[in-house]
Amino acid sequence: MIRNLWNRAPGWLSWLMSAFGSGHEPRGIASVFSSRTSRKSASHAEKDSGAMADGEGYRNPTEVQMSQLVLPCHTNQRGELSVGQLLKWIDTTACLSAERHAGCPCVTASMDDIYFEHTISIGQVVNIKAKVNRAFNSSMEVGIQVTSEDLCSEKQWNVCKALATFVAHRELSKVKLKQITPRTEEEKTEHSVAAERRRMRLVYADTIKDLLANCAIQGDLENRDCCCLVPAEKTRVESVELVLPPHANHQGNTFGGQIMAWMENVATIAASRLCRAHPTLKAIEMFHFRGPSQVGDRLVFKAIVNNAFKHSMEVGVCVEAYRQEAETHRRHINSAFMTFVVLDADDQPRTLPWIRPQPGDGERRYREASARKKIRLDRQYIVSCKQAEMPLSVPWDPSNQVYLSYNNVSSLKMLVAKDNWVLSSEINQVRLYTLEEDKFLSFHMEMLVHVDTNQAFLLLSDLLRRPEWDKHYRSVALVQQVDEDDAIYHVISPVLGGDAKPQDFVILASRRKPCDNGDPYVIAMRSVTLPTHPEMPAYRRGETLCSGFCFWREGDQMTKVSYYNQATPGFLNYVTTNVAGLSSEFYTTFKACEQFLLDNRSDLAPSLQTL
Repeated sequence: MIRNLWNRAPGWLSWLMSAFGSGHEPRGIASVFSSRTSRKSASHAEKDSGAMADGEGYRNPTEVQMSQLVLPCHTNQRGELSVGQLLKWIDTTACLSAERHAGCPCVTASMDDIYFEHTISIGQVVNIKAKVNRAFNSSMEVGIQVTSEDLCSEKQWNVCKALATFVAHRELSKVKLKQITPRTEEEKTEHSVAAERRRMRLVYADTIKDLLANCAIQGDLENRDCCCLVPAEKTRVESVELVLPPHANHQGNTFGGQIMAWMENVATIAASRLCRAHPTLKAIEMFHFRGPSQVGDRLVFKAIVNNAFKHSMEVGVCVEAYRQEAETHRRHINSAFMTFVVLDADDQPRTLPWIRPQPGDGERRYREASARKKIRLDRQYIVSCKQAEMPLSVPWDPSNQVYLSYNNVSSLKMLVAKDNWVLSSEINQVRLYTLEEDKFLSFHMEMLVHVDTNQAFLLLSDLLRRPEWDKHYRSVALVQQVDEDDAIYHVISPVLGGDAKPQDFVILASRRKPCDNGDPYVIAMRSVTLPTHPEMPAYRRGETLCSGFCFWREGDQMTKVSYYNQATPGFLNYVTTNVAGLSSEFYTTFKACEQFLLDNRSDLAPSLQTL
């Protein structure tokens, strides 16, 4: 039983397991944490007082709530709330939250992917809550939660979540936004992960281009019956709208929500022309506003079905703006891709007709839609699923590398942001904290080192040097240098205890520098699977779900080094004895890490200097 559990052990847990080979007898969870209350009150008195201040009366100062009763004028032909109307309400609520924080007018810069979980019927109430997760220089991320309720039955449903980016704008002065101070655990988590989401947005366009260039998407047009194909040109829609004062804010700029609503309208028409039915919008890929439009502009909306799959179709929408009819040049304002399905009487997706693309650009859009579908499914799974639902090792390929890297770093940041860490032991200023929740028991070690923070980060970023100070890493080989911040390594651990075989890991290591002052340097690690590195008879394959380092600057040439590791429930009965006593394996290895940093603080590898 122990051997089966150890096969899925994170690498650093070998410190704990090796101690049992010396005759330690494991104890239960209750005995280990019997002094939890006294330790927690001693080490977290300040945090507990903050929690009292964050009681039921606390409300985020940027939070804005909107409730709307769905009337006939808000609905489509099925008596359901039009998604376009919902997008306008979402944008308005988010904008009010952004302006509450900024204290000045704000405009929509982008809206992340939205997945609609539930439709809203006439007579129901839409509740929208928005708050600023984090402010950067002049932009900020606003988180939006949409629910619906039936006033008669008191039932409630989750409709969707959204993340919008707004930019503060003053005509006469440059905006420098004040920083958000998170107080609750949820706010700390969102604040921390927002930096990683911003990083992903900034490389969004390049990521799509790279994936389409590097992923071979095979078309299947040759295998389809040409008699059953619908020409894509039959789904083409072009519509023009004149921006009037009701469509604009107090600055004269068109509401982002209004543009999104017009985009949804033409996309729905295009989808209807393919299926000859009333389609339902299920997902919207990121809106990105490339420039503003003002009152008096003419906006041209173009939509076409790019590809139809068995039960869904992708519609591409493009928005262009011009001022005068005589203008020949049109400004590209926005573009997005929307996924529709057609539901039958039992709310099950119907089979759709196939699309025959036009030669040239039509075939390009057709194949790109297939690539985006794969990317979208990978992204939705990796980014949105809960930590407890993630497999320990997930497949690695170019189509999901950006989002797997995002999940790797954000998972560690979410673990760091937890409020209920308990100080279990301390020896010579090396502290060991534990966190017991749900299916996991997590460990956190912490020490201060007289080394520059950036140097400590660079030294420990190089996993090839890990065997110099960690005896549980017998050898490390670089498998793939994904980019300057992400790399995949194959790690071999020595034989431990009575095991007949050494253990090996395939690990994705993602490193990040701080986004703002106060942010830590981060090195996150998790297991991935690669076709080139399958399980081998000579080794037992180990896995780690979430582990890594965080580095905080504590002053000139002083760094707080913290290591985190998340363990699965099978190990609780085997590691708790060492957790309570701060095992010598933990202490010895962490002190060896400190000595490694001190000995090499002025000897950095040239390849790391460019990070």
